[in-house]
Amino acid sequence: MRNKLFVYFTAGCIGALASSLVAWFFGDIGIMKTAGVAISPQLTSGWLCRETIWGGIWALLFILPLFKSRLLLKGTLLSLIPSLAELLLFLPEGGKGMGGMELGNLTPVFVLFFNWIWGVIAATAIRAAR
Repeated sequence: MRNKLFVYFTAGCIGALASSLVAWFFGDIGIMKTAGVAISPQLTSGWLCRETIWGGIWALLFILPLFKSRLLLKGTLLSLIPSLAELLLFLPEGGKGMGGMELGNLTPVFVLFFNWIWGVIAATAIRAAR
């Protein structure tokens, strides 16, 4: 069991690293601004470390006995959990409005997309570790 948790955590960190780099890249080249979304993370070690660790923690959800043979589907479905937490808890608590709407109308779309990247990459890393 400990090995499984280690694999899930590590896979989640890998997924979060990929997702974070995509989010940074989208902000850096102006995709977010063009879409009217005020999300443009700075590529700092503190931000990247925090995102990566949280990705590992969220990936512990892969322990749930859902879709054992369909990891990509499982990663997609599990990506909805951190998306909902961000949209319904973290962004509103941070003063960004429900769903982060104060950052732009397409904020939920990007949050779902970046977390989907996390889920698919984490699932792929888990599959590779098996």
